[in-house]
Formats: sequence, C-alpha cells, structure tokens
Amino acid sequence: MIRLRRTLLSSDTAELLKGYTDDIRQQPTEQERKDRAKELWVNRRQVRPALVKGLVEMAPGHERCMYCGDGQGTDIDHFEPKSSAPLRTFDWLNHLLACSVCNSNQKRNSFPLAADGSPLLVDPTVEDPLNHLRLVLPAGKYQALTDRGRASIEVFGLNTRAVLVKGRVDAYLTARYWLRLCHMAMDQGRHDEAKEIIRLAWDHPLVDVLVAMFHQSGHPAADALFAGEEEILDLLLDAELRSAFLHSRGISY
Repeated sequence: MIRLRRTLLSSDTAELLKGYTDDIRQQPTEQERKDRAKELWVNRRQVRPALVKGLVEMAPGHERCMYCGDGQGTDIDHFEPKSSAPLRTFDWLNHLLACSVCNSNQKRNSFPLAADGSPLLVDPTVEDPLNHLRLVLPAGKYQALTDRGRASIEVFGLNTRAVLVKGRVDAYLTARYWLRLCHMAMDQGRHDEAKEIIRLAWDHPLVDVLVAMFHQSGHPAADALFAGEEEILDLLLDAELRSAFLHSRGISY
C-alpha cells in the first residue's frame, strides 16, 4: 500500500454524484436509504466509466489494486461500506480501486472503528500508509506501527496471503536489479535508457516494495535495516539516482 493522490472529477460527473446522494438523503428511514443506495449503485451505468477512469489514473502501476498493490484493480470499493454509510455510496472521496480478492474476499463489509469512532483502516488517498506500516524487505511481510496498520494488515490479509508475501520477496530482488541497471545507465550517460528503467520499475506490481526501500534508506537505522545489503543502500542514497526515481513520482523522502 502506497500513498496516492486523488484526482478531480469533471463538474458534470460531480453533479451526477451529488444528485444520487440527494436522492438517497430524501429517503425517510435509514433502511430505506440503504435500500435506495444499493438500487442506485447497481444501476450506476451513467457514472461508472468516469469513476473507473479517475481511479485508474490514481492507481499504482498498471491499474493495480490500491490495497495489496498486486492484483488488477477491477472493482470500485467503498472505503466506508455503503451498507453502513449509504450517504457515502456516491461520494468520490469514498471510492478506491481494488482487486476482487481485496474487495470481495478480504474486506467485504469490514470497517473496524477505533474507540473514538475513527476508521481503523488506512486510506492511501488520505494519508501515507508508511506512517502505519513498515515492510520487512527480505521477508516480504509488514509490521504494524499503529492500530490502524494492524487492522489493515488483518482485514486485507497482507501477511497471510502467501502470493503477496512471495511476490514482495521477488519484487525486492527485482527492485535491486532495476537500481543496478539504472545506476549503470546513468554512469554511461544513457539517460533515456535510465528513464525507461525507472518507468518500468514504478509500473511493476507490488511497487510498495520500491517505495519502502527508498523510505527506509533515509531512516536513522538504515544501516541496520539494510545489513548485508550495503551496495543497495549506497544506490538508494546515491543523490542522482534517488532524485531521478523519486522526482518522477513526486515523492520526497
């Protein structure tokens, strides 16, 4: 899971969403609002293409899931489920792109709340997941830094889905390869090739691994985090390479 920037919808689409929400709000009871929200969402053909287009533009890599970063994002997920918050059914700020596993198998209608009523799941379009999660790079597993991080790991099965863990381990090996290739291309003045390598690296599934590598390389305990990987740490800290990778994504660590 990585930090994502939410795009703006067209004024026409925003107006359509507002109309749907007003329709739901006019229902006299909470149950009727839930029923109306479900009915309208099933028949959302008028706005679905615009919503999908906006979410795809925000998603990591090639339409990757905003939660696991691995599967293709095929579903419009309601961060706060429409079953518990019908008035947010057509709220653009409540929509995320998810793979069917994260949306239908893992999250479903789960939406744990803290004692103060705030969400316990991390919304990557609102805050940086790295404030709540730390990836143990060689192991491919996440450690929770907060209760929200812990809930997100549990709800999305980030550590229990073997395909994700194995995928992150392989992504770590692949990212090291990208770094070496890019550094070599830069040293030899092949800057167009370096740009292409950087593009491929960011478009790779499980890009949360690459983000974590750059983030952790700037940590005070970086020497311990990359013990035995001094060459990789040096590459991650190389000013030219670091700038090229991070500036291409608008990231600053």
